[in-house]
Amino acid sequence: MTTPPSIPPAGAVLDRADLRGRVHATLAAFLTRQGERLAAIDPAALAPVLEAARVLLLGSGKRLRPAFAYWGYRGAGGADSPHRADVIAAVSSLELVQASALIHDDVMDGSDTRRGEPAAHRRFAALHRADGWRGDPEAFGTAAAILLGDLCLVWSDEMLHGSGVEPAALARARTVFDEMRSEVTVGQYLDVRAQAAGDSSVRRATLVARYKSAKYTVERPLLLGAALAGAGDDVRAAYSGYGLPLGEAFQLRDDVLGVFGDPAVTGKPAGDDLREGKRTYLVAATLEAVDPATAAGVERRLGDPDLDADGIAALRAVITGSGALARTEQRIADLTGTALDELTKADLDPDAVEVLRALATAATNRTV
Repeated sequence: MTTPPSIPPAGAVLDRADLRGRVHATLAAFLTRQGERLAAIDPAALAPVLEAARVLLLGSGKRLRPAFAYWGYRGAGGADSPHRADVIAAVSSLELVQASALIHDDVMDGSDTRRGEPAAHRRFAALHRADGWRGDPEAFGTAAAILLGDLCLVWSDEMLHGSGVEPAALARARTVFDEMRSEVTVGQYLDVRAQAAGDSSVRRATLVARYKSAKYTVERPLLLGAALAGAGDDVRAAYSGYGLPLGEAFQLRDDVLGVFGDPAVTGKPAGDDLREGKRTYLVAATLEAVDPATAAGVERRLGDPDLDADGIAALRAVITGSGALARTEQRIADLTGTALDELTKADLDPDAVEVLRALATAATNRTV
């Protein structure tokens, strides 16, 4: 398990590494408390549930969502003391929303791994087999993972409400938090529907990306931070103008990595998005650019769980040759540029603006 960065000394101002350390420590303490509650119910039966949550939440995550929320808070004039444990706890709750989405996403996609570890449903299926229980191990794994994802979503609510943030700020943040969780759930459904319906249009891929990932990765965390700080309309507008295009660029980078990423770095098998039949912007742009016969060949291979290395290589060649990869990279660059321009349209804290610019680079040029 990754060792968290050190906690800054008293009086220090948080930088990005310090923030990751505080989010990690806050999540670890929260899970310890939850572990005590689970142990009081049935320590033996529920220990694997807690461990699965710990592996995902305390592993190698980049903490992008808490970072956008915290620096959104700072940019809107929020206090810069690293000892605002209430604000750190509030933004850390976003990691539990993310964990819930990842667990459920892996179940829906039938993914084997997440961040280099067995996906939650695979972990629980292995537990079933190892203990020689009755019934289908895979069905048990799916059921247990769904429940773990639900539990993480419940815990996200508990963590936000128990953060210690003053009631007026919590009420403002609550509206953003509720909208975000509804949006990501609807986005997940739109993704599943697009795969089932075979809808490969660029318009549909863009809509799915916006609601499944873009809004809850950047825009909503920023607006959560703004709500905690009591920001005005101009700040919220600038954050939406920055967050929406940057969130889409983040998802487009994720789509590229899902096809061309190095498994040793991404923690996912090579070409997994192709096996899962993801109807991404990258795929939509490919199908839009190629002739009908080539498009039919792509459609036949897309979503084949047995797609081998040669099949993945062939699809990568079509994607690259069609110009879709270059088109996607250009769109990432254009969206990022649009996002950065928006940061000049409100009176934001200069230190926060500098970090938000760095976060834009981290989100769109990432390799993990």
